[in-house]
Amino acid sequence: MPRTDNDTWDLATSVGATATMVAAGRARASIAEHPVIEDRFAQPLVQAVGVDFFTRWGAGELDAADVDIPDHPWGMQAMTNLLAVRTRLIDRFVADAAAAGVRQVVILASGLDARGYRLSWPSDMTVFEIDQPEVIAFKTATLTALGAEPTVDLRAVPIDLRDDWPAALRQAGFDAGRPSAWIAEGLLAFLPPEAQDRLLDNITTLSAVGSRLVAEKFLSSPESIQVMHTAAQKWYEHGLDAHIDDLWYAGERHDIATYLTERGWQTTRALAGELLTAAGLPVPVRSDGEAENYYCTAILDAH
Repeated sequence: MPRTDNDTWDLATSVGATATMVAAGRARASIAEHPVIEDRFAQPLVQAVGVDFFTRWGAGELDAADVDIPDHPWGMQAMTNLLAVRTRLIDRFVADAAAAGVRQVVILASGLDARGYRLSWPSDMTVFEIDQPEVIAFKTATLTALGAEPTVDLRAVPIDLRDDWPAALRQAGFDAGRPSAWIAEGLLAFLPPEAQDRLLDNITTLSAVGSRLVAEKFLSSPESIQVMHTAAQKWYEHGLDAHIDDLWYAGERHDIATYLTERGWQTTRALAGELLTAAGLPVPVRSDGEAENYYCTAILDAH
């Protein structure tokens, strides 16, 4: 079902299912022959959600040759490879921010992200996780049942990003006068263009000089969306019952790095193909004519 302004979801439906799909990709990447990442919490979280297709993919029970279209630029294996390098990039981003003295991290739409449990953090670091109340409650309960404990001062901010999340973040103890690191992983593509701008504006307003941000520019042209739609049809044939190929908002949107640069951020772009090549993973051949997606890391110089 296409997105609407006031739609709702859980981790097995609509945009919520993409969080489970991402975790399944991290789980599958973690059991690769030469893993780029290690996320021991990904598969238990996916299994707890209960979307059978994603559970089987994360566990290595589905063969890419069966669920992906041969020589197609998108598929479960291509997604898994991309998530592996994205996860590694963001893990390093967090480590670099901590080494630079940043002591508060905000994970926007955190979904099934388990960085607050699997990474090593400075003892005086605080990590804020923002997501819908039901999502945070589910993840916390599942990890607690596994006997997992946070490795950092982890503070939940249970609120929808369509609501007044900056106020909720402050109430949770966030200090806008101190540098912070922001993670917007796999998020902006699922926001309307104006909501993307509003989110980046809010981040800028809440950020002290020296703050850092990582965000992703995802392919969003009609041709690229059709590529993903075609790939998803094969997944549905193999049992995926969560429809995930009609979740994007139409309309022109600002380039992330350019938008941030104009607001005082120093930005760096890392092309997905470069990250895949550096990790020894294949780069899909595109035929839609759209520029490659990239990951933007930024440091705030001034407002």
